[in-house]
Amino acid sequence: MSTPNLAVSAIALAVLQMTSGVAHAADEAAPEQAMPEVVVNGVKFRATSASVAGFGNAPLLDTPASVSVLTAQQMLDLQIRSTTDAARYDASLSDAYNAVGYAEQFSIRGFKLDNASSYRKDGMAIAGDTQIPLENKERLEVLKGLSGLQAGVAAPGGIVNYVTKRPTDTPLRTVVLEARERGTLYGALDLGGRFDNTDFGYRVNVAGERLRSYIKGADGNRKFVSAAFDWRLSPQALLQVDADYQRKSQITAPGYQLLNNATLPNVPADQLLNDQPWSRPVETTSSNVGARFSYQFSPDWNATLSANQHHFKRDDYTAFPYGCGAQDLAPGFCGNGDYDVYNYISLGEKKSPLTAQALLQGRFATAAITHAFTAGASFFKNSEKWGDYLYDYSGTSNIYHPVMVAPAPGSSQPVSERRRDNERALFAQDIVSLNEQLKLHAGARYVQLKRDEYVGVDQNNVVLPYAHTDTGFWLPNVALVYAVRPNVSTYVSYAQGLEHGGVAPMGTNNEHRALAPGKSKQVEVGIKADIRPDLSASVSLFQIRKGLEYTDAANDFVRNGEAQNRGLELGLAGQATRDLLVGFSATALNTRQSGTGSPELDGKRVTDVAAFKSSVYADYAVQAVAGLKVGANWIYSGKKAFDAANTVFVPKYHVVNLSASYATRVGGINTTFRANIDNAFDKFYWRDVTPDLGGYLMPGAPRTARISATFDL
Repeated sequence: MSTPNLAVSAIALAVLQMTSGVAHAADEAAPEQAMPEVVVNGVKFRATSASVAGFGNAPLLDTPASVSVLTAQQMLDLQIRSTTDAARYDASLSDAYNAVGYAEQFSIRGFKLDNASSYRKDGMAIAGDTQIPLENKERLEVLKGLSGLQAGVAAPGGIVNYVTKRPTDTPLRTVVLEARERGTLYGALDLGGRFDNTDFGYRVNVAGERLRSYIKGADGNRKFVSAAFDWRLSPQALLQVDADYQRKSQITAPGYQLLNNATLPNVPADQLLNDQPWSRPVETTSSNVGARFSYQFSPDWNATLSANQHHFKRDDYTAFPYGCGAQDLAPGFCGNGDYDVYNYISLGEKKSPLTAQALLQGRFATAAITHAFTAGASFFKNSEKWGDYLYDYSGTSNIYHPVMVAPAPGSSQPVSERRRDNERALFAQDIVSLNEQLKLHAGARYVQLKRDEYVGVDQNNVVLPYAHTDTGFWLPNVALVYAVRPNVSTYVSYAQGLEHGGVAPMGTNNEHRALAPGKSKQVEVGIKADIRPDLSASVSLFQIRKGLEYTDAANDFVRNGEAQNRGLELGLAGQATRDLLVGFSATALNTRQSGTGSPELDGKRVTDVAAFKSSVYADYAVQAVAGLKVGANWIYSGKKAFDAANTVFVPKYHVVNLSASYATRVGGINTTFRANIDNAFDKFYWRDVTPDLGGYLMPGAPRTARISATFDL
């Protein structure tokens, strides 16, 4: 029995054991004609605060930025097991080379996130090169737009922050079991509480998963464990530590290229192009060790020290489809469906980002003006290691009639450090209450970036001196927030952001080399309203400008010209009526490229970005059957440009997902059964249209059923 199967079975057995024991005790104590109990769990659908847009939890209503939040309870109710699942409910969050079995990669507001800096755990940078586990996360927060003040280096689209679960004051014992129709089995355990000495608290999460993807053969497994502890050193001092470990192994599913590099292929959604006898799963391990110490000097002043060490390792194997040698296409598959197969191997890839931060926060007044002040310093370093990969031609297969080919011999070369980063920053922000209605948010971060990067070897195979960068940047951020009413606020903001230059993709003349750091600028206006305590709405208008990065006609990866994204975001979430819970997210996005001097690029839309995308969710409590809820989620995406020249577009699509849940008691245990049918009408659609590596098309999942049971012991 595999480890994930064993984990799921063990969790299931534990549930049955505890259920039977509680049931037996209940039978002995209950009257003979006791009526069965029904439990109705009412949980708010929306969060009211987030930490991602500042330096601590703040009410969303008062935050001058567009932020969306999914809580742990929401993720449980919606059966969200990954960030890919979560992206269904936020129209600004889209796939960006999100290949099954590989790293989950996303874009926000049309800009692809940076795997090295755009994903955060408790505000600390972690590598986004594998599926980030959600079992030990209390919230998933998405800040849309520039985050230069809050995070320093990050892609201009925004950041995704994963907030770690902390110990609970009351005992917590939750078990989740899930099965999907193609054979995926999932089990998770969540334990929390305090020891006999209540100054010490704990939170433990364990999960095991047997993965059977909607793409036939893209199978694997995942194992996860985490622990978090709190120690109340004194009434003023709190120490928090946490650690987690994940191992994932799964065959990855590459995408399709255009036939004749011109037309969309007609293929089934569940076909695996990486289906060779010698195909091997991508193996990844990731871990975190975090610590946080906070001290309350007085009711108005406190300090916080925090740090996180992340480790990531990957062994990458793929029977990779690329091009058509028979027709001299690179990229592009042959007109008859033939494609070249390459044996790709890259072993021992490693990243080890370390982040540390010190904060001092307080409130004070000058005359009639009050201040909420934050000052701090942060440190980040990262080492990236890899070896020269194997990428050799192995043969030719066909998307309609697969052909088995022999792998090209060899493996990747020894691993060495190829890139190291060092980022140091000082920052400060003051939120000035000018009067009861008007607040000024003003702040800036100074970032000193250092990078050493492998260049190559000379003709005698001697390693050349590393390319060195040492540059400083100021990143201002200013906003005005006006409270029209106690439950309605408007804001206008200006921000600057900073990102490391993109890394030249495989096949370019400067392959693996990163461009110099670049700044971006954003203006945004918005309005937020708490229509009721349990229902909120938001509208925001924004414009982001940054340097355009692309592969030019000489096959060099360059930054030249400008990328401009202008958009409108709408959001609504909460309890519309006593029985009806709703969620709505929509993004209208105008993307334009300019200033390159190339008619193939200037004035064209950015690839893989829909001009309009929306997601609607509704959940209805059926009063006739206590504990029963039914729900639906409708996702719409407009057409997307496949290539930078906009010669090919993939069609728009609609996807409908259906759900139902029933909360009751089984043997005295609060139990919730859930069932989902994803893509209920079994529509074929191109989910992801990445321009990476010459451009690939990735189909969305066909109709899939899943069921789960949650036991609160």
